[in-house]
Parts: sequence; C-alpha cells; structure tokens
Amino acid sequence: MSAGRLGCMTTPAQGSRIPDGALYACDNSKFGSDGKGRYWPGADAWFAWLSRTVERYGPDRCLWALAPDQPFDAAGTLTESLPWLALIRELGVPAAYAAQDGCDAPGLLPWDAFDVLFLAGSTQWKLGPVAERLSREAKARGKNVHMGRVNSRIRLGIAEWFGCDTADGTYLAYGPDKNLPRLLRWLDELDGRPSLVGGTEAFGPPGSVPATPSPPTVASKAAPVMPVPRGSRVRPR
Repeated sequence: MSAGRLGCMTTPAQGSRIPDGALYACDNSKFGSDGKGRYWPGADAWFAWLSRTVERYGPDRCLWALAPDQPFDAAGTLTESLPWLALIRELGVPAAYAAQDGCDAPGLLPWDAFDVLFLAGSTQWKLGPVAERLSREAKARGKNVHMGRVNSRIRLGIAEWFGCDTADGTYLAYGPDKNLPRLLRWLDELDGRPSLVGGTEAFGPPGSVPATPSPPTVASKAAPVMPVPRGSRVRPR
C-alpha cells in the first residue's frame, strides 16, 4: 500500500484503520460482506461516518466515496443516491455511483452528478457487454471506473479490458503471504503488456482464458483491498 499499488477500501461496519500514506475508498455497506446489506447503518449514520473518515485521513488520499444504492435495482439506486452525490462532493472527494443491472435505460444514470462509475449489480451483468459499454462511455466522459468483487486473475483482466481504473476484492484475506505475490504479479503483467485500447491488457477480452488457472472468487468479512494498476489510477477531484 505504501508503494501506491494497493489501496484500502473501508466501510461503516469495519472500523478499519487506514495505513499511513495509503490510498483509500469508502464503500457504504448497502451490499456488505453478507450480500444482504445487514451492516448498513442508515443514511444519517453512514454520512456521519463518511465525514469523520475523510476528516481523519484527508480528502487527497480518498479515491472515492460510494453513494447509498439499492443493490440490483437501477431505479431504486437513482432515487437513493441522488440526494447524496453533491454532499459527497462537498467533502472534497469524488462521488461514486453504483451501476446496477438495467441502469442503461434512459434517465437512470445521472452522469453529471457523479465522478466515478462503480460497476456493481450481478456478476453476469458487470462482466457483460452493457457494463463494458458503460465503462467506455464513462471514460469518454472523463470519469473513472471501478469494478467491485474482483477476486481472480481473469476477472482482474476483464476489469482492465473494460478500462477500469481500480477494482476491489477480498482475495488477500485468504492467505495473504501466498496471495500478495500472486496479486502483484498480475498487476505487473497488466502494467507491462500493450493493450489494443491504449492502456495495458494482459488477458484478452472477456471470455478469454489465462495461461494458468485462476484462483476462485472468494468472499470475506475482512476489509477488501483494491489493486491499483500503475498508470491507471483514480485521481481525487
């Protein structure tokens, strides 16, 4: 983390201390480690936590803060997120908006109100052609893109192919001594090979198979860690 290659993602439920000098991002616990949002503290408590977190660690190190959303519900996410996006920006950090299944319907993406497109939704959707198209549109609009639940080599490659700037996952929570070298090797490969879309891409387009087996996607209650490929990092506003 001190080298700037990995960041830390924190949530209201974790109470994690951000390591000195590390980049961080603020999730909202609406999905949560249980996938059901039982750790969501309520809107007022969430915003109080977010304000304290940004004040304690500084806005310059914050990659983004995710507005409250309704997992897997594009219309519900729009209703829940809109009141908070401007307030997040007032804290001096980029506001992230959760893209859900169906959010490509007219009027469901408030492009001007957010800074980071967070690819949430179902696994099938976030790895599919609509998410890819929206990622590329976000980049064309000058926004950054984040993909959630990225815990394997092939999925990190898909995120890179889509043009994502960051991704999060809990892969390191399972055997960090063994998995950290693997993760850093994946990032080296992503950084070191030319891409047809102007960045770096080691594994080919969605559906391609890497040369070695991918670790399984895992889940954990531990704090997720975000790979931050060199040359493709979210910058605070």
